[in-house]
Amino acid sequence: MDHTDLYINGAWHETAERFDVINPATEEVLASVASAGIADADAALDAAEAAMADWAARTPRQRSEVLRRAWELMTARLDHFAHLITLENGKAGVDARGEATYAAEFFRWFAEEAVRADGLITQAPASGARIIVQHKPAGLAVLVTPWNYPAAMGTRKIAPALAAGCGVIIKPASETPLTMLALMPLLEEAGVPRGLVNVLPSKRTGALVDHMLHDSRVRVISFTGSTGVGRALLKGAADQVLKPAMELGGNAPCIVFEDADMETAIEGTMLAKMRNLGEACTAANRIYVHKDVAEDFTRRLTAAMSALKVGDGTDPSVDVGPLVNAQTRDKVAEFVADAVAKGAKLECGGVVPEGRGFFYPPTVLSNVPGNADCVHDEIFGPVAAIQTFADQDDVIARANDTEYGLVAYVFSGDFKRALQVCERLDYGMVGLNRGLVSDPAAPFGGTKQSGLGREGGHEGMLEFMETQYISASW
Repeated sequence: MDHTDLYINGAWHETAERFDVINPATEEVLASVASAGIADADAALDAAEAAMADWAARTPRQRSEVLRRAWELMTARLDHFAHLITLENGKAGVDARGEATYAAEFFRWFAEEAVRADGLITQAPASGARIIVQHKPAGLAVLVTPWNYPAAMGTRKIAPALAAGCGVIIKPASETPLTMLALMPLLEEAGVPRGLVNVLPSKRTGALVDHMLHDSRVRVISFTGSTGVGRALLKGAADQVLKPAMELGGNAPCIVFEDADMETAIEGTMLAKMRNLGEACTAANRIYVHKDVAEDFTRRLTAAMSALKVGDGTDPSVDVGPLVNAQTRDKVAEFVADAVAKGAKLECGGVVPEGRGFFYPPTVLSNVPGNADCVHDEIFGPVAAIQTFADQDDVIARANDTEYGLVAYVFSGDFKRALQVCERLDYGMVGLNRGLVSDPAAPFGGTKQSGLGREGGHEGMLEFMETQYISASW
């Protein structure tokens, strides 16, 4: 691997303490990576503070051009990043290239948004004073990213922060730090100033992040990960009253009505379920199918899932790679065993293959009971859990019966009815006759325990800005 050390102030720093990154397909060590400590965090904060002073003073167009160049460079190197994603995360080549493309697009989108932090001048109706509103960089931002999208979850935070004028410190997941480290020379080449972006892999995540959250220079915490960790970070952020951007867990319902186009429903469900091997907070977790079409849907979905080839993602013929680690694989297996024990029918898959690698086969469960554990928690794996329904109001109530509210999916041939259902779903995002909602141009985020704030769209940049109002008379 080219880079395995800390990246602070535009330079690589070794540490005495290191940790191994494992290839989930082979269980072999890919690299030994430096583990950051408190002193390293302080050095990164110092570097980001110094670099931000100049960066925030640059014109929006100057910042925009740097981000545009980053998109061009990353787009030219998609194969390199896709291969690295596969090695440390395990996802199949097609998925990995899709992520790399998606990750690069955040640089292009926020290059365009950097010049559109629009303000306002108006007159107060009562006093006659002028109201001047502008958006300013919020300050240093700590970015904590997960292992399931090692490139995209980083660029989705870095790009809007830089567009807004902020300096950043990134703590990538310990399972997948190599992709983010590999991005740093590219950002240098694009013109990002030294010190503006710093990367701190570490096995001491809790202590490291908590230390940074209690530094007065930090003004934003952006986190993607589990709701439990998000709650802990929010408690730490409260001490400094930081701006939180939290993209947390999900328990996505996928509702297939009797009038849905079946080919569209199967294609969309496969995408919503199997994108990234189901290791996504947006993955379809509870599949509700109208009883009149449940048999046909289950048969078709089982055929589609059974046809997927499982193996090492570096093989271009492979559709499904391994899960990220043994813990994730074992949890998926436990979900399946629990559901079957409680009455679910195993249509395909469900058996952990022998040999090395954290593989789990695409699995379909039908007749899943309401008390199955997989109905109430994220599966985070390639398991489609099917339940049936007969009444629209009932299925909406069941879909909303969760503490999460990230994304839902609806398939119906009646557009009016489908939109009415979408409006009644308590979710931040809904895929209507689509199995994919993620888009750099759209505000990504959820309701309830699924998070605070939005990433992507115009809103994504505003998460890294403060609104200032000036009252004036002339």
